[in-house]
Amino acid sequence: MAKNLKPGTPAPKSGQYRVPGSKTEVTAVKGKPLPPTPKAGQGYQLVDPTKHKPKGK
Repeated sequence: MAKNLKPGTPAPKSGQYRVPGSKTEVTAVKGKPLPPTPKAGQGYQLVDPTKHKPKGK
């Protein structure tokens, strides 16, 4: 089971994050704070990390 990240926590990786049990996803950028959740006590889980292509190839 993945660890829940609290709102306001810097995103460890860029990608799509979801509140467990919800269908709503948010896009987060690595190092930027995660947005507030709909209800107090909720957190985020990374569901789809961003896939980066190497530059110059």
